[in-house]
Parts: sequence; C-alpha cells; structure tokens
Amino acid sequence: MIQLAILSIARRRRLLNDQVLVSLADSSWKVLDISGSDVTDVGLATVAHTCSNLWAVDISRCEKITAASVSEIICHCPSLEILRCGGCPRSEFTARGCVNLLKPKLNTLEEDSWEELEAVDIGGGAESLRWLVWPKIDDYSKEIIAAECPRVIVNPQRSLLDLSGSKTPSEALASVALDHSIVEDIDPKTWAVSAAPQRAAAPTLPNAPPEIPIAERFRLAYVSREARLAPKRARRERQHRRRAEREYWMNDIDAKSVALASKYLSKS
Repeated sequence: MIQLAILSIARRRRLLNDQVLVSLADSSWKVLDISGSDVTDVGLATVAHTCSNLWAVDISRCEKITAASVSEIICHCPSLEILRCGGCPRSEFTARGCVNLLKPKLNTLEEDSWEELEAVDIGGGAESLRWLVWPKIDDYSKEIIAAECPRVIVNPQRSLLDLSGSKTPSEALASVALDHSIVEDIDPKTWAVSAAPQRAAAPTLPNAPPEIPIAERFRLAYVSREARLAPKRARRERQHRRRAEREYWMNDIDAKSVALASKYLSKS
C-alpha cells in the first residue's frame, strides 16, 4: 500500500513521529516498522486500535516507546506473530518490561475441570507470538521466555534444516529490515538525505585583526545608525517647534490680541 511506502520512506528520512504515523494508519496493515523513530506511546497505542490485523511489529531503537503501548499492541492485535525490540538502552529497558506481557495468562476460572473451560476463559498474553527478535536479550529474560513461552523462538536463524517443520519468514530475521519488502522496488534516491555542502573557511591572513563578535557588530551598527540620524532628528525637532509657534499665534485669541497691540504700538 502507498501509505506503508510513505511510512517506510519517512522512517528512513528520520521524519516518522506520532502525527505522521496516525495520519497514515490503515486498518489493512499487517506489518508495522517504526524502528529508530520518534513515535511515542500515544502514536503506537492509537495504531494498535486502528490496525488490529498487525502480524509483525518492529519497535527496536525507539526511545519514546514503553511497555504501556506494547501492551496495547498485544491486547488489540491478536494475530501478532513477530515482535522486534531492543537495540538501544531505552528499548532494552522496555523489552525487559514486556517479558511478563508475553506470558500466557488465565482468566479467573470457576470450573472444576479443564474440559469444562470455554475458549474465552483462556486469555491474556501474546497468544499468537511465534518469533521474538531481541538481539541483546539478557539471560534472565531468555530463561523466562523459554519456560513460560515455549512456542516463541528468540532470535531465529534461517537454516536448511528446520526442525519445527515451518519456514522462518524473512520478517523474523534481524538481518532483514521488517519493511524491506515494501520499499525494495523503490529507488533509494527518493529517500536519501543529502548533506548540504559545507563552505570552505576563508584563509586567515597573518596580520589580520581578530574577528569582532557578532553581538559587538550589532552594537556598533546601532551606534553608527544613531550617529547618522541625529542631525536629521534635530532638524525635524526645530521645524516642529517653529510650526507649533506659528499655529499658536494664529489660533490663540490672546496671542492675536498681543500681536495686534504690539503692531499698533510700533506704528504709533
């Protein structure tokens, strides 16, 4: 789908965040790769409710993802079979916090025997999870998953002899990007980010004066401007004062009387 292609390109250009993810989310999605992005719990939880058919999810190297939104994915995406995590300190911490979320849980049971249980009585945990891609998984977490989630294969490796009888999908291999198949036919130049060419520094002359700081440049420019405008301001002030005096003698009655009296006395 074109939305997934746009999402994959945005991720590679380091432009993927909650706003982009939510605006592109489509209920038909089966694969979601937000690895190394700025997506937060808010964006991932929103997608969990929208894209309930997700089959594979990659949240590795996501600094803003916690176990809270992973729980939403596990809860609302019952078809989830592949989960990728870890890759950076924060994501490693989140992965360790999600171990208990992966374990199957039983709801409160009141029946006397297993034969009387209904399918809805057995719930919780990542029931469909088949492959967990966590390259730097710690021994303690690995032991818990091996004991509590025997169906989950941690860090699967593709081999010619598959003892489980099923082929490991490429989406479950750490060496292959989860969204590789989505962009494999797209020219990489469409998402490549080219760095702006750096200007070569001008050569420094041996006897050149030290460079003036930018703040001092602004101050000197302001002082120079004030010095240039000072004569013009003084001239405008004198013109304004003379104009005010003329208006006073022309419009004030007492001033007119004094002016006429002075003029009469001078003639007599």
